[in-house]
Amino acid sequence: MQSLSEFVAEYWPHVVLVITTLGSIGAAIHAAMTKQDVRAAIGWVALVLFSPVAGVVFYLVAGVNRVRYSKVGQLRALSDPLMHHRPVVSDVDVAVTSSPRLLPMKVLGDRVSQFALTAGNVVQPLDGGDEAYPAMLEALRSATRCIALGSYIFDNDRVGREFADALIEARSRGVEVRVLIDSIGAKYSRPSITWRLNRGRIRTALFMSNKLGLRLPYANLRSHRKICIVDGHIAFTGGMNIRAGFASAPDGPKPARDVHFRLEGPVVAQLMTVFAHDWEFTTHESLRNETWFPPGAAAFVADGLPVRAVASGPDRNLGISHDMIVGALSMAQERVCIQSPYFLPDQAQISALTIAAQRGVRVDVVIPGTNNLRLVDYAMTAQLDQLVAKGVRVWRATGPFDHSKLMAVDGMWSYVGSSNLDPRSMRLNFELDIEVFGRRLAQWIVEHIEVKIAGARPETLQTLAARPFLVRLRNRLIWLVSPYL
Repeated sequence: MQSLSEFVAEYWPHVVLVITTLGSIGAAIHAAMTKQDVRAAIGWVALVLFSPVAGVVFYLVAGVNRVRYSKVGQLRALSDPLMHHRPVVSDVDVAVTSSPRLLPMKVLGDRVSQFALTAGNVVQPLDGGDEAYPAMLEALRSATRCIALGSYIFDNDRVGREFADALIEARSRGVEVRVLIDSIGAKYSRPSITWRLNRGRIRTALFMSNKLGLRLPYANLRSHRKICIVDGHIAFTGGMNIRAGFASAPDGPKPARDVHFRLEGPVVAQLMTVFAHDWEFTTHESLRNETWFPPGAAAFVADGLPVRAVASGPDRNLGISHDMIVGALSMAQERVCIQSPYFLPDQAQISALTIAAQRGVRVDVVIPGTNNLRLVDYAMTAQLDQLVAKGVRVWRATGPFDHSKLMAVDGMWSYVGSSNLDPRSMRLNFELDIEVFGRRLAQWIVEHIEVKIAGARPETLQTLAARPFLVRLRNRLIWLVSPYL
């Protein structure tokens, strides 16, 4: 032992050099063999080779998908059979009930999603927190059986406390309540709302909070899903977190905008399955029982719409939303309407958008005029010329920041939920979206986006080129690291 310590003391620079070299080579090999995006692979390999210490540490923290390659992945795999639990629902013949043109999207969804397309669903858009929060609170206060609520952000502010109090009150009535918050999102406000929920004896869990027993953050593996299911009968989902910034306040600034959705019908059981899967993965408590899946609760609604839940994430559902979006763009024949707060499509999506425009499809993309994430906005702006040059119409919305994620194709097919059109949502986060067949919702989205366009300013090659050179250079440099934003 003494000779070893003497050896290390004498040759420690060489020991450190060997360890760091082996570490950087090992990390580079891991990145080259596991990354599916070439830019991400090149970026990580360059980082760990040119910065052997800091680069390797950063790669271990943010670059390794532990859900697929670690004990966490084994724990998540144990929960996977729940995703194959399919509530008894009616199949949908899209060619008959909607349009033969939409049949390829049903086939694609059947092959990439865990869930079947279901008939008889009601989808009600809720425009802004002033519509969504009262509707959600009303459902919570009328609950008689069970409440499952999951959110990326659940702030400890006036809106968050109102939700917490409604949950605590429901529990006092004998309602079973489970709350799942992303462990990073729970820290957006201090003190966290979990303190209030735990004091009210609400079963609360944090998603991906140090499952390995190591003090490493899972910054790239977040649950971005927003789910609220009441009595197995009513569900809410979309892009809206629980925070006061989306609700009006007396004498306060105009709130940020977002669109949420109230659902009834068989798709509610699919959303409950997604929540139960995440809850079991996080807590090991199974919710596969009639308390959470009441027989007949998620029943067929006459004159309802065909709807399917699409759960995506970096486990075994990688790239599902990406494929759904590219498939829809390839199918489009007349018009595509997209609204996204963080618009960073990859090259496959850019190609699908531009080819659609060149085929004569009218493609409108609405992005915020003022973004809450400046680096993302810089990267977004840097690649807009690729779209505008090929005929895609890009609009900068005016007014408060708009967090909505909406897509409609040919006025007949819609895709809404938590996913942004950026690498983080497409490859890193756990997301939940719904695809909806039918004109009712698609036309609402088209009209909603038309209102945005009416007050927006267009981005053109001229407006993009008019920016100062240093601004354009900054944007392009930030764009180079867009896979990591």
